[in-house]
Amino acid sequence: MSSCELNKETRKFRIGFSQCGDADDWRKSMLGEMKRELAFYPEMELLYKQADDNSEKQVQQVRALLKEKINLLIISPNEAQPLTPVVEEAFNSGIPVIVVDRKIASSLYSNYIGADNYQLGKMAGDYVASLLQGKGNIIEVTGLPASSPAIDRDHGFRDALNTFKQIHLIAKVPGDWIKPKAEKEISSLKQMLPSANLIFAHNDVMARGTYEACKTNGANNIKIIGVDALPGMGMELVSNKILTASMLYPTGGAEAIRNAVKILNGQSLGKETLLQTLVVDSSNVHLMKLQSDKMLSQQRDIEKQQDMLAEQKRIYNNQRALLYVLTCSLGLAIFFAGLLFYSRNLNKKINKQLANQNDEISRQSAQLIEMSARAQAAHEARLNFFTNISHEFRTPLTLIMGPVDGMLENPKLQAHTRQQLMLIRNNAMRLLRLVNQLIDFRKIEFNKWKIRASENDLVFFANEIVQAFQEIARKRGIDCRMLTKERQLPVWIDVTMVDKVLYNLLSNSFKFTADNGSIILSIEKNSETDQAIIHVQDNGIGMTPDEQAHAFDTFYQGDHESHKGSGLGLSLSKELIELHRGSISVNSQKGKGTTFTITLPLGNSHFSPEEIATADAGPLADSEKELFIADLLSSIPVIDEQDAPVSEKRKETLLIIEDNPELRQFLHTQLSARYHIIEADNGTKGLQMAFDNLPDVVICDITMPGKDGITLTGLLKNDIRTSHIPVILLTARTAMEQQIEGFRSMADAYITKPFQFAVLNETLTSLLSNRNKLKEHFTTEVPAVIRPGAAKKTDRKFVSEFISVVENNISNDHFVIDDICKAMCISKVQLYRKVKTLMGTNINEYILNARLQKAKYYLQHEDLSVSEVSYKTGFSSPAYFATVFKTKTGVSPTAFKSQR
Repeated sequence: MSSCELNKETRKFRIGFSQCGDADDWRKSMLGEMKRELAFYPEMELLYKQADDNSEKQVQQVRALLKEKINLLIISPNEAQPLTPVVEEAFNSGIPVIVVDRKIASSLYSNYIGADNYQLGKMAGDYVASLLQGKGNIIEVTGLPASSPAIDRDHGFRDALNTFKQIHLIAKVPGDWIKPKAEKEISSLKQMLPSANLIFAHNDVMARGTYEACKTNGANNIKIIGVDALPGMGMELVSNKILTASMLYPTGGAEAIRNAVKILNGQSLGKETLLQTLVVDSSNVHLMKLQSDKMLSQQRDIEKQQDMLAEQKRIYNNQRALLYVLTCSLGLAIFFAGLLFYSRNLNKKINKQLANQNDEISRQSAQLIEMSARAQAAHEARLNFFTNISHEFRTPLTLIMGPVDGMLENPKLQAHTRQQLMLIRNNAMRLLRLVNQLIDFRKIEFNKWKIRASENDLVFFANEIVQAFQEIARKRGIDCRMLTKERQLPVWIDVTMVDKVLYNLLSNSFKFTADNGSIILSIEKNSETDQAIIHVQDNGIGMTPDEQAHAFDTFYQGDHESHKGSGLGLSLSKELIELHRGSISVNSQKGKGTTFTITLPLGNSHFSPEEIATADAGPLADSEKELFIADLLSSIPVIDEQDAPVSEKRKETLLIIEDNPELRQFLHTQLSARYHIIEADNGTKGLQMAFDNLPDVVICDITMPGKDGITLTGLLKNDIRTSHIPVILLTARTAMEQQIEGFRSMADAYITKPFQFAVLNETLTSLLSNRNKLKEHFTTEVPAVIRPGAAKKTDRKFVSEFISVVENNISNDHFVIDDICKAMCISKVQLYRKVKTLMGTNINEYILNARLQKAKYYLQHEDLSVSEVSYKTGFSSPAYFATVFKTKTGVSPTAFKSQR
């Protein structure tokens, strides 16, 4: 052996460990882990000091360790702020510092080891909310107020509970990490204990003290949750049902020694080493105890082996020393040979013992594998049970939907009853869709759903699916369309599977996209990779990075209280696409939207002969498609046209912008019976007429003198005065790219020449009807239109300005008619006369009805109390609001809200 190797082997390192205290089992467990880990590093010497939970004493002990020329400092600070200066002093002097469990108020250290206390507190909050089913009263027992774990656990716990409005933190007391203090503080809350449902203590020691205090004061029904879950303590408390649960908080002792070795050996190491944690409750405590006992047993075996090896090493050293003596004395050669023979036999005996222990470990491993197989079999049995139950759901769902469909066919059915029946039917179909998804998922899991691929035109196929969602898109004002440069794109797919995938993705987009949003399905061909690529893009609420990472996990649900799904749709879609040897991925930003991307290989060489269909398989049955649509319709209020308020009939104004005089005359002749027609023969003149007359709808050619139709549409849609006016582009340009360009300019309809007049007529009727229904439903019951015979430009501007002033002040309880006069620069007499003449209503009555209609909207669509709605709609008090509301509608606000 060279001298360099000898120096490296004999080099010693001194590690100083300053512990805040070792009175509790958790601290003792940390020290035990360090000592066990040090057994693997004989060159490391540990100097240990504990401060009896006294920050001043710990500072003095750290300074004493520094004077002993330690190579590295490990510290578990009692409190963050008091220990920060001495830790910074050590770090700045060139001594690496590892902070364990509790942080200091500085970043001047080499490495931090510990669990994320904020996430631990948040996990505890989430578990408490789940345990209490979203409502209850909680008491929190914290650690030392200045210690970082207590601060972080408290923040995480509170942040988790903030989303649950019915969970109240009624008290927070300091337990200072010790049992007597926690027991005393809980006993002082004797009057609060009967109203408390759960107590969360920052460690198991305080949780035990909390249990004693509750037992002494007769509060035996309170659930108690702690932190640590150590073997022999926390796990024992949970197992004995003294604690409901405990958050596993690893000590990090072994990791501290490992990281110290890495630092001293010059290896790179991150700033933080975060330890994983989990919830230990009645569902897993027995398995955790079993694993812990086995680990401790194996650890004891290892320690015994180490002792034996140490003993053997001692014997070997003695033999070597004896050998040196024997070489100096030839007379003792025979004795040395005998001693060597004895040593050899002893080694054989030890090896035999080690082999026996290895066999025992192998046997235990086999037992663990057998237990895992049993657990898997139990899991499969549960899933089979749920699948069988899902099959049984179909019969009662059929018996629900059949009679409901029969009742809906009754033309004499009242509107309110029809609305309730539609709600029943939509949700029954939604449940049936979830049942079908679960059955499909189980088919794939057991390889009972085989792919049957056939050649199909992907462009035509996807367009039919997009068209199925147009009715919902129209009702919600969502721009739903398909974009592609490919006229045809042949792909080999199982249409029943890909149907399900696209319906799943589009229905998800509709769920998470607000009204008046955008959903685009685009298709492209990648010639380099020989793949077809499908994008489903929306501008909805988006996903967090964590939600993206788990989006395709089975039964995973994101944190969306208003859109809780089954967690099967995306997982099922991923499985179906992978059966096609394709892939599906998601890219999203919170608040900015989501894009799902599907890639499918072209051709059929990737399929086996058994996976290619002999005959074309059909797409989803209409009944199954209806399940997806019903799921979305269930969230859209049903409006019965028979009960819709009938506004005063008038002729809407139609602006025709067309350079062909014969076509312009034809449209004038055909439409003048229903509309007040104004005309323009070029784009520039048409734009000015739109601003001057504010028509109800515009029909515009694309190719014409002045401004072309695309430019004109963009100008109208981007001007606040005319952005609400529907625009129909009437043109001979029929190419797909040209139609896409028209819709990008925000045109409401695109009709190509030659056209059937019935199509144009019905398009006009539909656009105007939809605009009126939205206006009447979401703003006010009073018709915000000019009465017949008053269609002059100045009158229309007056009415528009009047409505805008009222809408902008709807929540102002001090809003009076004088405010309208000031805003519009008009006298009160003129205001009364013009409103009565143009709108046929009294001003105060209009304002009152506008407020009531806004209140109906808030009661139906917002999670607001009656009092909040009253102030939000400008009523001086909730009592006055309730009186007026009941007088006008016949029901109280509370009763009206419960009908939603």
